[in-house]
Parts: sequence; structure tokens; C-alpha cells
Amino acid sequence: MQHPWSKTVRFMIDLEAMGTGGKSSIFQTGPLPWAVETYAGAAKYPSGQIIAQDLFLSGAIKSSTDFQVYKEVAGLPGLDFAYSDSSAVYHTKNDKLKLLKPGSLQHLGENMLAFMGMYMIVYSQQFASMLSNSVMMQALLLWTASLVMGGYPGVVAFGLSCFSLILMWLFSLGSSVLVAFLIPLISSSPVPYIANPWLVAGLFGAPALLGAIAGQHIGFLFLQKHLQKTMLRRMTSLSPVHQENLIKWEAERWIFKAGFVQWLVLLFIGNKYKIGASYLALVWLVFPSFAYGLMEATLSPVRLPKKLKIITLIFGLIVPVILSSGIFIRLVGTITGTLVRLDGNPGGTPEWLGNVIIAAFITITICLMLVYLLSYVHISGVKGSIMFFIFVLMGLTLIAVSVGLFPAFTEDIARAVNVVHVVDTKGSNRGNSEPSSYVSLFSSTPGKLLEEARSLKDEGFDCGRETALDFVTFNVKYGCLSFMDIDGGWSKEEIPLINVESDLRMGSRITRVLVDAKISKRWSLAINTELIYDFTLQVASDEIVPIGGKSGVDGWHIVQFSGGKESPTKFHLNLFWTNNSSDQSPKDHRRTKDSPLLLKLRTDVNRITPKTARVLEKLPSWCSLFGKSTSPYTLAFMTSLHADF
Repeated sequence: MQHPWSKTVRFMIDLEAMGTGGKSSIFQTGPLPWAVETYAGAAKYPSGQIIAQDLFLSGAIKSSTDFQVYKEVAGLPGLDFAYSDSSAVYHTKNDKLKLLKPGSLQHLGENMLAFMGMYMIVYSQQFASMLSNSVMMQALLLWTASLVMGGYPGVVAFGLSCFSLILMWLFSLGSSVLVAFLIPLISSSPVPYIANPWLVAGLFGAPALLGAIAGQHIGFLFLQKHLQKTMLRRMTSLSPVHQENLIKWEAERWIFKAGFVQWLVLLFIGNKYKIGASYLALVWLVFPSFAYGLMEATLSPVRLPKKLKIITLIFGLIVPVILSSGIFIRLVGTITGTLVRLDGNPGGTPEWLGNVIIAAFITITICLMLVYLLSYVHISGVKGSIMFFIFVLMGLTLIAVSVGLFPAFTEDIARAVNVVHVVDTKGSNRGNSEPSSYVSLFSSTPGKLLEEARSLKDEGFDCGRETALDFVTFNVKYGCLSFMDIDGGWSKEEIPLINVESDLRMGSRITRVLVDAKISKRWSLAINTELIYDFTLQVASDEIVPIGGKSGVDGWHIVQFSGGKESPTKFHLNLFWTNNSSDQSPKDHRRTKDSPLLLKLRTDVNRITPKTARVLEKLPSWCSLFGKSTSPYTLAFMTSLHADF
């Protein structure tokens, strides 16, 4: 933002991709509302979903785009677009322009495909708050009036109906999470559904739905017992069969109305914290409530209940389902695809974590979208058949996964791996004249590298957690290493250098360091935040990282540099020590074994060494090199500087 042109920029548009197709929709905007309002009015086929921005702002998506720089640093208004179908191929060999779906390019050129047709609904936060507050007040008044008319029995029935919702959530989440833990034990891959995302319907959707029905039915039975005690006194003239039906119908109505409470709570939370996607709660509360009030409700406590009409369900859900089903389905697909690169520190997360994330999201989707529908199941007469069919679907899917009927990865949707020839010069920094060279194989996709290691059995790879590596911007907690036939493809003249030029201790301690990246135009540097509170980075006389405004990640300041062919390779680093660490270097300058690292440097070279070439050739076809800004190239040099230099 130091360029003179930055003063002339008033608006920015960022066109992103997190896959190879789908609708290109707005997923971030701001900070001024007129940007999205202008787009909605001018674009031919506007498309956008605020729920994506909510996810980004919440930190649930551990990623960022160029849009953040312009929005957060420059304060520019703008729009951030992306399409996300087949998100599993993101940053892999299949993330290519020729594989991009033609329709996605077409709607980029025509201002995006239509969102649910050819329109986009836009309204201000103030109007949203006013509308939500109005709906919540009316809902609370109606519920209060209903409970007052029903008296103590009505309050108890209300509590039991809400209890059925709690059981629905607990049983649904418990069932799907149980399967999430089971999958790594029975499958060769902990995420066997990446290449076939529809498998999540049987793996997680089926147990979540089974649990939801079972949990809600238990609450339904408790509610039914309570209603038997309170309703029989005014139905003595009716036959036992009629009495039983009336009690079931009343319980069915209470369960249906409990869905209003669920969405009312979500609307209150969304409105309080100004969550953009709270409009979904508004829609799922208003339309079913209106349908129930129009078709079913009565203000007379004397009137006997009737069975819920199917038309009430259809009329109440048609708009909410149309507005939100596509969103939830797309999110399931996107989240499933991102599991390919879930493990930022390979081997650092449990194998079941990705499954639990998918299971939790599908549980949320089912419990939110089917809460009204499930109330019809308990006295439908087909509850047993429905549960049996769902159980069979879950069982068949688990069997298919356990025997490997469907491959977890394919050549089109591959597992993300990295093959890096590492030249580790940390030893030379401590007095060892010879660097260590080896090839590292690791994956950001959950799961061990057993199949990959078998295909490389003659390359001398050893896999396990004892092969942990520090790549400066991330750590490999599980991977494979080979020290066999690693000569060739690099030279000592290419090894980067870290030289201390001066170490001044006049009041505060300031150390000046020369970082020589040699042939590398892309490097990552980590600076110990416990020892260094601030720093500057210079190229010749130009200061490219000024003093102040530093932040750390896990105890390290991280600096990443990427330049073109003519970019510099020598940099000067001025380190400002904290007061309690200024005496880290002993007066006699003897190096201690346990001295902490002051600097860590990784330089990347886009070159394939002979050893790396053989490894890449022998890897299964369903493996693909994964590359992003923090990932090393296929050749990496690593060195460090200790605090007692």
C-alpha cells in the first residue's frame, strides 16, 4: 500500500477459485455496504452467500485471500468471488485451467450465474435487526399467551417438547461421531469418501438421522405420558382408541412447535452477534409458523387436537428448503474437499478429526432442516420401516468402505503429498562441516503413508513419528525419510548463509544479521519472539519490513519472501532483543548444547533432483504434489542461528 497508485484506488474485485467449477459467488465483502448493493443492482446474474463470510470471519476456515490485504490494510471496499466445486483438487496437479468447467468461466464473464434464478436479495444490517426483533417479539408474545392459556400442564408439555429436541441433538451427534471414530479402524484411509463425497450420506447422514429419530422419539414418549395424565380427564366420554389418538396428535403438535423454539433461539443469537446468516433462522421460523397458524392453530384450549396436515408441512417448508438446501449441500461438499489439506502440520491432528468435523456439520444440517419433518414420523406407522432402511444404508456403506469397494482417492481427486529433497545445514551452524541431505515425504491429508511407502520400498523410506521435521512455517509430525542415494541435484555453493555482522549492546541489544539466500527467490524465516520483540528487514538501503506492528505464531515471527527472476537474494535483518534475553550469548562465546534457536531459515528451489524424480515417478497415480505459499518446493535448504552465536 506504499505504491503511489494506491491513493487512486477506490474499489477492488478479487476473483478467487477453490476448486474447478460451480457458481462464482461473493463470499466476502466490505467494509462499506454500497459495494455489494451496487453489484446486486448492476450485475446480470448476481450470486452470493453471507454464510461464507461468517465462516471466514469466525476463523473456522484457516485460509485467506488477497482480498484481506486490501480490506484490512488499505480499508478498501470491494468484493471477493470464488467457486468451490471439487475443492479437493485445490493446489494439486488437477487444479488446472483446462479442467475448469466452462460454465464457471461463463458466469464469471457474465457477472456470475443466477442465485436461485436471476436475483439477489440485499438489505441492510439495520433492517435485518429490525425485522428479526419484530419476529422475535411476536413469537415470544404468542408463546407466552399459549403457555398462559395452557397453565401448568402446558408449561410441562413445553418443557418436555424442548427436552425431545435436546435428546434429538445428543443422539444424532453421538451416533454420527461414533461412526467418525470407527471409520479409521475399519478403512485403509481415515477419509475414504474424498473421491466419492456422496458416501457421507451413508457414513454420517444415516447415523445422524437414526439418532435424531431415536432421540426425539424418546422425548415424544415422555411427552405422551404427561399428556395422558392431563388430557384423560376431559376425554372420559370418548373411546380408548380415540383417546389414544388424541394424545398422540397433541404430542405430535408439541414436537412440531418445539422446532419454532429451536429456530427462535438461533435467530436471537444471530441477531445479537450480527451474524449475517441469521436470515436462515428467520426464514425457518417465519414460514413454518405462518403455515401452522394458518392451517392448525386454535386459541381455544377446549378444542380437541387433530392430526397435523401434510399440507402444513409442505406449505411451511417449501420456501426455507429452496433457500437453504443448496447452501448446506454445497458446504458439505466444500468441507469434504478441504479435508485433503486438513493437516497443516502433517501428522499433527488425530486421524478421526476430519470425520468428526463432517459428522458434526451433517448433524447440524439434519437437526435444523428436519426438525419439523421428524415430528410427523412418530405416529406415521412407518417409523420402523424408515429406521430399518436408514440402518441398512449405513451398514452397506460401512461395509463398502471397509472392503475398499470405492477408492478413497483417484487420479482426478488425488491425495495431497509433498516430496522434498532437504539439505539441512543446521549441523554446520554448530560446528559440523558437512550438511545432512535426505528426501522427506509427507501429506496434509489425514492418514498414514503405508500404501505410498510400499510403492517406494526400494527407495529406502522409513515412516513414522520419529521422523518429525521443522520446515519453519510448519512441522511434520508424521512422515517418511530416505537417506539412500541422495547425492546429486544440489551443490554446497547453493547453501544459504546466516552471518552475524554486528552485535551492539549499548543500553538495548541490537544484532545485525546478513541473510544470503544464494540462488533462492523464495524463502521463509522464523524469528524467536521470546528473544526478539521487533525487527526490520532491509534490501540494500530499502526497508521492506519496518519496525513495529509485529505479531507471532507459536512463538515465532514469520517472514515469507517470494520474488521474480531479478529479485534480490541478500537481506539485512536488524534484531531488537527483549530486555530479559539480551544476555543470551555468554561472554566467552562458548556454544551451549541447549541454547535456543534465534533464527530458522528455509530457502526453496524449484528443482527436481534425481532422487526426487524417482520418487515422484513411483508414487501411486492417486497422489499429487500439494503446493501453497507455505509449502516448500521439491528442493529446500534449511539452516538456523542459535542464540549463543
